[in-house]
Amino acid sequence: MEHSPINPAPVINGLSVDVEDWFQVGAFENVIERDDWDGLELRVEDNVLRILDMFEAADVKATFFTLGWVAQRHGPLMRKIVEAGHELASHGYDHARVFTFDRKEFAEDIRKAREILEDASGAKVTGYRAPSFSIDQRTPWAYMELAEQGYAYSSSVAPVAHDHYGWREAPRFAFKPLPWSDLIEIPVTTAMLGGKRVAAGGGGFFRVLPYAFSRWAIRQVNREEQRPAIFYFHPWEIDPDQPRVPGAPIKSRLRHYTNLTKMAPKLRELVGEFAWGRMDMLAHREAALAGDFVKEEAG
Repeated sequence: MEHSPINPAPVINGLSVDVEDWFQVGAFENVIERDDWDGLELRVEDNVLRILDMFEAADVKATFFTLGWVAQRHGPLMRKIVEAGHELASHGYDHARVFTFDRKEFAEDIRKAREILEDASGAKVTGYRAPSFSIDQRTPWAYMELAEQGYAYSSSVAPVAHDHYGWREAPRFAFKPLPWSDLIEIPVTTAMLGGKRVAAGGGGFFRVLPYAFSRWAIRQVNREEQRPAIFYFHPWEIDPDQPRVPGAPIKSRLRHYTNLTKMAPKLRELVGEFAWGRMDMLAHREAALAGDFVKEEAG
């Protein structure tokens, strides 16, 4: 189909999967000890295989931001992701948030995770997403370390105020956090509602809120801003049969378990309705539009 001003080419949005198992999430970090992880049921491989089938059926490519801990135990799965034409990128080693590290510890975490991912997949890793979007005003050294280790892009910022994460002052769209580096940050999507920023990039918001909200938000970003939306979700979100964690706080359980049965059908609708691509490809295009980080008034 020929595109015209009446029927312009669709904006290619960034589709991403944060690959971690059901017990590795921030909601349970104070309930399940890391030392106990290897004794728990591993479900991430089956869930990722279902996602790969879903993406193949929709003919879309995506980026799988994967924990080094997962890659260490599922090497063949890493190769399947890459062989299917998707990007494999780093989610750190074991889901520790960036602001819990000092710079030296962070440097070792991203080095270790990248080495494991590349060894497992045979593919070069150039992208990074911080666990729980935990790059913020407390970690000015994180971008310096990512740049020095040769990463091309990060997608580690949620430019909103939230009780679990967020960097309210960050720009909504791609920016260069360092004046001396080509590294770009691509924040997860927010939309504007009543002059205020609202989180609209996926995960729990997509799972809990009506599908119409995400459709509206992505259309707003694509049509009004002429920018790509950045969407993410987790493999455990399509797994309603996963074990329950009774000792977790009620708020955490509500966030984690609500609408698990509805997630896969909503995802199929989403990947079929909009145009999607890998984050590394999107980063290449966004680099031309990314400005320096200048604090802006956040709604």
